[in-house]
Amino acid sequence: MSAAWGKCFDPSGARHGIPTYPWKLAPDGYATVRQLRARGLRPGGQGVQVQVMRINRRTGSPRVAYLYAIDRAKPVRPMTSRKWGALALAMHARRTCPKCQVTYSYCLPRSLGMCVLCAYPDSQNHGRK
Repeated sequence: MSAAWGKCFDPSGARHGIPTYPWKLAPDGYATVRQLRARGLRPGGQGVQVQVMRINRRTGSPRVAYLYAIDRAKPVRPMTSRKWGALALAMHARRTCPKCQVTYSYCLPRSLGMCVLCAYPDSQNHGRK
C-alpha cells in the first residue's frame, strides 16, 4: 500500500470526519451531485455521506469529491412555467449590453460588464491589422 493511498483510506471517518475512500474505490450506492442529476435525482437535503480523495502528484494537496446516498436522494423538481420564464429573462439580461442595449446570441463577458464594441470603442478595426 502506498503512502498516498493510505492517506485517502479512512472508512471509519476518524481522520477526516466522514468516511473517506481512495479515488474510484467508494462503495456502491453513492454518487456525486452530477451523477445524481444524470439519473434525475437531487441530494434532497441530505449531507455529504462519503468522500473520495486522491493526492495531486504535483502539489501534494488532496482532491476531494463528495458523494451522497442514492437511496436517500429525491427526484428533481420539475420546471414550472414561471421558472422557465424567470430563466429566459435572466439569460436575456446576460446577453443584452447595458450601454448600447443590443442583444447578442451569446452571454457577454462579465469581466467587461458590456459588449466588446462598447468596452473598446477606440478600436475601429476590431482586432484586424
